[in-house]
Amino acid sequence: MPQFNRRLRAASVAVAAGLTLAGLSVTGSGAVAAPGGATVDGPPSTPVPLSTPDGVVSAYLLNARKANPGQTRLVERAVVRAGGVVVQTWPQIGVVVAHSDRAAFRDDVKAYAGNALESVGATRSVPVSEGTPDGVQAPWGPGRGQDRTAAPRTEGDVGAEATLAVVPDPREAEQWDMQMIKADQAHAITDGSRDVLVGVLDSGIDPDHPDLAANIDVAASVNCSDAGRPDTSPTGWYPTTSDHGTHVAGTIGAARNGTGIVGVAPGVRMASVKVVNDAGFIYPEYAVCGFVWAGSHGMDVTNNSYYVDPFEFYCEDQPDQYAAKEAVRRAVAWSTGQGVAHVAAAGNSAYDLANKTIDNGSPDDAEVPVQRTINNGCHDIPTELPGVVTVSSLERFPATGLDNRLSGFSNRGLGVIDVAAPGSRILSTIVRDNGYGLKNGTSMASPHVAGVLALMKSVHPDRSPAQLVARLRAQADDHPCGTTTAGAPCVGTDAENSYYGDGVVDALDAVS
Repeated sequence: MPQFNRRLRAASVAVAAGLTLAGLSVTGSGAVAAPGGATVDGPPSTPVPLSTPDGVVSAYLLNARKANPGQTRLVERAVVRAGGVVVQTWPQIGVVVAHSDRAAFRDDVKAYAGNALESVGATRSVPVSEGTPDGVQAPWGPGRGQDRTAAPRTEGDVGAEATLAVVPDPREAEQWDMQMIKADQAHAITDGSRDVLVGVLDSGIDPDHPDLAANIDVAASVNCSDAGRPDTSPTGWYPTTSDHGTHVAGTIGAARNGTGIVGVAPGVRMASVKVVNDAGFIYPEYAVCGFVWAGSHGMDVTNNSYYVDPFEFYCEDQPDQYAAKEAVRRAVAWSTGQGVAHVAAAGNSAYDLANKTIDNGSPDDAEVPVQRTINNGCHDIPTELPGVVTVSSLERFPATGLDNRLSGFSNRGLGVIDVAAPGSRILSTIVRDNGYGLKNGTSMASPHVAGVLALMKSVHPDRSPAQLVARLRAQADDHPCGTTTAGAPCVGTDAENSYYGDGVVDALDAVS
């Protein structure tokens, strides 16, 4: 589910130290050998088998051993021989999305693919709800399990040019968050360049909101929630039942137009990359589609205010979870290589990401999640993937001032959190009445950082993603631990600690 719905942890279930998992083995000193060959320190995670019974359409991700067209085609052929259908192929990363209604699909596809296949895993604990996309010939017939009852939104004049105002927007004075990160001072230098494109991987953006419409790049927008296959229909990228993506978009790039509020980077363009379905889930194949789309459509920055369902933490020592995580990791790495910098919310579970022990909220699409032991080879994705900027949330303290401290809900972790940004009671755009509202969460913190990177890219267009991220962290304002949250001690130094990482993101330094 989106970050603002993250649940807290409770008790765990003990796992025998000598347990041998399916296809895995526990090595010396409690280390676990993962499917990809890595060794994970700590106890093995509790197995969570994902049921894929005969006659029920289930979704899978398959990773070719080598990311090239030849091996990817071999995997595709194996999918068909095993009784599945290929929904989408990403040969640039060697990933195939497949559906099958056969319980033995995973075992059979391994046998048929041989050495061409690195890993395969189911992506959810429930049947495919959206159906197999139109145009995919499935032996079980079109549309099994489909639910396309939601009426598409058709209103709105999208894509008009913004008119810059010479006076502050009416509600700009209420945006304490912009003052805290010095975005208001940065705007005296630049509002950002139209050459910069930010991908909002979320629940869609309201196409006719007066503070957003002018900054939406319709041609670069897409819906990835149709089983992980890009849906480029004119209204596919419109909002789901949630206005989460619309709120995030306003923080990044609400226009300076004499209306409402102003975003961190009001002069840049935004693409709506919808990776959330109407039930609020972001399955791995949706995220893979979103990241590859961003890399292949000229995006400079993406914001990711979610964690990939159905697991809050994907464990390296579990075959299904490993395969899904590996596919998303490949998509992130490839798009970074295409010039995209990625930012993600740290999460709202008040959890220490550097010291993982338990998780009782996964899989979150099941009726009863499993209480499970986890280890540090279990990762919140995409925020803990290599190269992704992990953002914790600040609240204003006292409520009337501009001092700040860690939001009570925010995840933390020494060596995991990169920077911090405002995330409590953030005023931004919402769908209802094309209006404005307050939301809380690391979901609200992350887009501040995406906006700062967009400003930085505007004034330093030649910087690579790695250079942008390095400068972002170096320019962040150091924040000492200060007041600690009960049960969540802050560790580290003023320069880098578990609450704020390298410090509070600084928009002024980014453009100076």
